[in-house]
Amino acid sequence: MTHPLIPQIIEIATPVAEELGLEVVGAVFHTNQRPPVLRVDIRNPQQDTGLNDCERMSRALEASLDAAEIIPDAYVLEISSPGISREITTDREFISFKGFPAIVSTSPAYEGQQEWVGQLIRRDEAKVYLNQKGRIVEIPRSQVTKVQLDERR
Repeated sequence: MTHPLIPQIIEIATPVAEELGLEVVGAVFHTNQRPPVLRVDIRNPQQDTGLNDCERMSRALEASLDAAEIIPDAYVLEISSPGISREITTDREFISFKGFPAIVSTSPAYEGQQEWVGQLIRRDEAKVYLNQKGRIVEIPRSQVTKVQLDERR
């Protein structure tokens, strides 16, 4: 379940990232840790996201979050990159990467194909859903071997 502060955090982080030429991909607040850890995933749309991007975002976002005073207690701010060829496995990642170009690999082949390329819509208990230029493809999860972001686009 998403922490109630996440929408506000993303609202604060998005313009900070844009000012640095970056994009916010998602955020998670791990309040079960002491101190709690706020992880914000960013992406550099111009090139591979590097350590320098994470450092710049960390400094800028820390100042903005402190000024907003929405997190009352001490916490650790962690900025990371989801990675381009990263495999998408968790429900949270499927939500975070909704609309992103993705590659779904299947085995055995589904409808004659072992690789499906499209925009990620979602997954449920039975299927992974992709948008292929307006056409919705429903791939049975039992045949899905891997889902990853498509770095070719």
